[in-house]
Amino acid sequence: MSDTPARLLKLLTLLQTGRERTGTELAERLGVSPRTVRRDIDRLRGLGYPVDAAIGAVGGYRLASGTAMPPLLLDDEEAVAIAVGLHAAAGGTVADVAETSVRALAKLEQVLPARLRDRVTALQEATVPLYGLLTGGGEAPVTDPAVLIALATACHRRERVRFAYAAADGTPSKRHAEPYRLVSADRRWYLVAYDLDRADWRTYRVDRVDRADGPRLTGARCVPDRRPPAADAAAFVAESVTSHRARHRALVTLHTTLEDAAARLPAGSGLLEPLTPDSCLLRTGGDALDWLAFRLGLLGVPFEVHEPPELIAYLHELGSRLLDAAQRSGPTGTSSPSPASRPPASPNRTFPTRT
Repeated sequence: MSDTPARLLKLLTLLQTGRERTGTELAERLGVSPRTVRRDIDRLRGLGYPVDAAIGAVGGYRLASGTAMPPLLLDDEEAVAIAVGLHAAAGGTVADVAETSVRALAKLEQVLPARLRDRVTALQEATVPLYGLLTGGGEAPVTDPAVLIALATACHRRERVRFAYAAADGTPSKRHAEPYRLVSADRRWYLVAYDLDRADWRTYRVDRVDRADGPRLTGARCVPDRRPPAADAAAFVAESVTSHRARHRALVTLHTTLEDAAARLPAGSGLLEPLTPDSCLLRTGGDALDWLAFRLGLLGVPFEVHEPPELIAYLHELGSRLLDAAQRSGPTGTSSPSPASRPPASPNRTFPTRT
């Protein structure tokens, strides 16, 4: 193993088992010479790890017990990655995992150096979770830890930032914004910020922020009392992602399980919240009432629309027309209409020939 940092971490793992390991055994496990093992032991001691050595034919190495350990050997991105994972798990829906993650996150913060601990704390304080958002399957987009930390720091300090951003279609743009909060939702990260050039609140996908061109903290302070037009940052992201500032915003009860509803709904089409074991609440939106009505009807589950009233009225009208059409069409399973009742064929109509 030629990678020295990786080899040191593996050596430390082997020594933490509690029993003595000979230099020959360690050399075989690491794929290096006993001399390299001795040098690595000296490196660990130089970093503050108390490694005891027993001299003799059956001697070996082990970590001294009862000694305070130095900070973890983590670089910035490793610390952020662990903190992000634990933070997400701590806010999850699996109780045992969530509780364990909270404890692990607390331990991680205790042993991190002050420089990294401040960054992880900024990430925690700047992030709020959003549950039930349907963003689709497949691979999650890659979010750069350095970008995430820079935005979290800007949110924590309430400091304006500049960054390059790519829209959904890839169109690049320059942004100057006042960051408010980071929102984590279904393996994606969103920044809620006030766009100073557009004089409006915006939701930005963090994975679309260009690391090479930001984000750069400007040193200018954000307006203290400026808040997004929603109950909180998570609600703003839910509204932005699911309805895209749609003309009609719908609140619907679906009489099926949360898992079944999530499987039936397409990605990005709504925010689901559990009500009972057999029902859930859907927040969605659209610019056309007919589109909303047909999308709900095609889910194939019983539902109730609570708002908007325009959608409820449209469903009544649509239902009457469909019922009338069903009654005019006769009972289910009737034969095709007789030739006399069929509409005349167009003389110009042609049909493809099968081969």
